[in-house]
Amino acid sequence: MNKLFNLKTATVVLVTATLFSCNTNSNSTKKNSENPFEAQVDSILNLMTIEEKLGQLNLPSSGDITTGASESSNVAKNIEDGKVGGLFNIKTVEKIREVQKIAVEKSRLGIPLIFGMDVIHGYKTTFPIPLGLSASWDMEMIEKTARVAATEASADGINWTFSPMVDISRDARWGRVSEGSGEDTYYGSQVARAMVRGYQQNDLTANNTLLSCVKHFALYGASEAGRDYNTVDMSRIRMYNEYLPPYKAAIDEGVGSVMASFNEVDGVPATGNKWLLTDLLRDDWGFDGFVVTDYTGIEEMVYHGVGDLQQVSAQSLKAGSDMDMVAEGFLNTLKQSLEDGKVSINDIDTAVKRILTAKYQLGLFDDPYKYCDVNRAKTEIFTQENRDFARTVGAESMVLLKNENQTLPLKKSSTIALIGPLANTSVNMAGTWSVATDQEKSKTVLDGLKSVVNDKANILYAKGSNVDYDLELEKRATMFGKDIPRDGRSDKQLLDEALAIAKKADVIVATLGETAEFSGESSSRTNLEIPQAQKDLLNALLKTGKPVVLVLFTGRPLVLVEENETVPAILNAWFPGSEAGLSIADVLFGDVNPSGKLTATFPRNVGQIPIFYNHKNTGRPLGNKEGKFEKFKSNYIDVRNEPLYPFGYGLSYTTFEYNNLKINNSTITMDGKINITVDVTNTGNYDGKEVIQLYIKDVVGSVTRPVKELKGFKKAFIKKGETQTVSFDISVEDLKFYNYDLDFVAEPGDFEIFVGTNSDASLKTSFKLTK
Repeated sequence: MNKLFNLKTATVVLVTATLFSCNTNSNSTKKNSENPFEAQVDSILNLMTIEEKLGQLNLPSSGDITTGASESSNVAKNIEDGKVGGLFNIKTVEKIREVQKIAVEKSRLGIPLIFGMDVIHGYKTTFPIPLGLSASWDMEMIEKTARVAATEASADGINWTFSPMVDISRDARWGRVSEGSGEDTYYGSQVARAMVRGYQQNDLTANNTLLSCVKHFALYGASEAGRDYNTVDMSRIRMYNEYLPPYKAAIDEGVGSVMASFNEVDGVPATGNKWLLTDLLRDDWGFDGFVVTDYTGIEEMVYHGVGDLQQVSAQSLKAGSDMDMVAEGFLNTLKQSLEDGKVSINDIDTAVKRILTAKYQLGLFDDPYKYCDVNRAKTEIFTQENRDFARTVGAESMVLLKNENQTLPLKKSSTIALIGPLANTSVNMAGTWSVATDQEKSKTVLDGLKSVVNDKANILYAKGSNVDYDLELEKRATMFGKDIPRDGRSDKQLLDEALAIAKKADVIVATLGETAEFSGESSSRTNLEIPQAQKDLLNALLKTGKPVVLVLFTGRPLVLVEENETVPAILNAWFPGSEAGLSIADVLFGDVNPSGKLTATFPRNVGQIPIFYNHKNTGRPLGNKEGKFEKFKSNYIDVRNEPLYPFGYGLSYTTFEYNNLKINNSTITMDGKINITVDVTNTGNYDGKEVIQLYIKDVVGSVTRPVKELKGFKKAFIKKGETQTVSFDISVEDLKFYNYDLDFVAEPGDFEIFVGTNSDASLKTSFKLTK
């Protein structure tokens, strides 16, 4: 028996002996918790060479690994040599088992790998893009989507997800607004918590949960000019009050890992920013998981201009980055930096301990193949139950933007002309960042309408136009296999066919907007209107005199001023997921009454951006004269200040009336709370759900305060003719903010409360906070 085998066997014995001495069911991802695996981790660390330690910090993409050929791949050779700590972009039980076997049975110490993937809004069963999902305002449902995603992904061998993305963004030019929950700090914090709970379920030892990774830390959504990967620069007071809270909410919920962002923070790239990754994240917030860089994040610091690869790798490690995604700066330079005295062995050991601890939390040392059950892979992925749930979620996330003369819901007995380049493209229905989706299995709008009407209505179809006149732009917007093939006909031929079909119909459903990759990473736009080819199609359809319903596909707020003026009904479907067509049909025909509300403001034009409801006042506010220009006030000369659709906006097939706003006390003390109630009546002809929203304004502060801030919301199902009394409790915690000294305080004084159906809520009351 050779020496390496003896050493490896000794390691396994030592690990096993210590494993059962601790409570493996403890939730060790909670902040400031003691590490129950410290003894096991230290025992392994003492046996590791410097090369093996650096290997644990290395996270390559799966590269050329294929089933049956894993042992001959370049990545596999590095795994065998102990130079890999985890892999991402690899899926299926068969592949993952093969690769894990190399790590466990062929590397010197047999340390298992962790397997990650961008499970962003579902796995095989795909839910609406995150911005669309957030429009549901249903935390229980949002949490369940993450739970379903965790169940499916873990059944396919994956144990780590790079989600949730909680970046606040107020700039729709930035394509990655599609991956977040919009513009509001309070709301984004609630979604962050729900997603972490859904993925981790407070029990990482279970084989149907995933280690969650909150990203991108920090401030990524505030990139200048809305251009991806661009510079971010803001004051600390804005940072603490408006952008950091969702990350902290995820930390407080026990998220197991954090991903550093691409951008700089205070002039230092986040990947190598010690204040951000150590002083704030670990020392102030008590985070005790591990930090992974984003894709080539360390290498990109070279282009930021802060040093060569060896310098930036050392800086990143000392700053608090633990795992290097793809760049291999840690693997190839830290040994030299150690010899040069640029990093210490303690710096390296600290990072290694965090990675090993995560593997213990996941139970990988106990059973490296715990996520490789072929029976789970066959029975728990893309099930009918999960698909039915995705259908429900898709419908609940849609936002009705306009419904003139009750154009919707449609009758199932009519002749419907379904027209548009997005009507019959399954590969675009799941939207961006749907890397595990079987795109061809997604339900198209055409499929959905035919299925729901069940031959009771006549569905006619025509493509109508290409996505855009510009072929090169269209190629950039239909990447990753999401092409909408041009069929060789001219623009006029496509339009003529659509108009001929429209003449035969009672109503026209126009499926227009962005394609899946028109938004997402590296998909910044300066023109936020519907592409011109589709606008021309829409205008031609409107000239037929037939009622037109615009089913809008988008991953961001768009400029819809013209459409809002001319189209009778607009349903924002976002990208609803794998059951998209069925979800859309359910809403169009009234089987589901739309109840989604916007979590991002829709501007009138790009010039208004950044635009968001909870802005500060100026010294010269326009006041109550919105829509009218006034010289020497804070307004534009060419467009009104207010947006086209405000934050929280969304219509229903029914109507709701708010009355009788009451507060149980006009004063609140520092240790007290107040109760606010409002009566909400369904005054229309349909049962429906309404999102009741509560906003607070801090009238006078030691620093300037927003005009209002969301501080509560409830989604209620109210039958037609019914009145429900909705109640909110407000405590001093809801009144706190970071002051000039960055102390989290509530200041005595006057506060105003607004309750209503969106951020323009007009029902108002007030109270006073006393010492």
